[in-house]
Amino acid sequence: MRGFQLVSAQYRQHPDAQIPLPRRGTRHSAGYDFVTPAAFTVAPGEMVRVATDVKAYMGPGEVLQLYVRSSAGLRGLVLANTVGIVDADYYGNPDNDGNIILALRNLGAEPFTAQAGDRVAQGVFVPYLLADGDDDLEGGEVRTGGYGHTGR
Repeated sequence: MRGFQLVSAQYRQHPDAQIPLPRRGTRHSAGYDFVTPAAFTVAPGEMVRVATDVKAYMGPGEVLQLYVRSSAGLRGLVLANTVGIVDADYYGNPDNDGNIILALRNLGAEPFTAQAGDRVAQGVFVPYLLADGDDDLEGGEVRTGGYGHTGR
């Protein structure tokens, strides 16, 4: 129904890293914690892109929303797009096999440093609704690329 897998070997950005699949911290946690496969530092005002080497699968009518974990957010780290949206058809796309990439920006006054294995983001599966008469893509458009390929 929904879950996580590692991306195929040819699309891994961190081929030597041991990458755990996202999991919840407690039985009542809504979010699945994503860890960083490699250490990184984001200077104040700067942005980095971190490929997780993880992809998500889900059913029709569902989306994976990504957020920075509150512990990182309190230190100034945010997602550059505020909330990441991973559509069901991002899974297995021909550009990167659905590799979930975190665009992280530091709004704080101090550098933000994470070590490999640190939990920096969380994903929440959410159902969504369509507007009445939303048949504009009925049987039509198919995703042909990865990150940012659904148009402008």
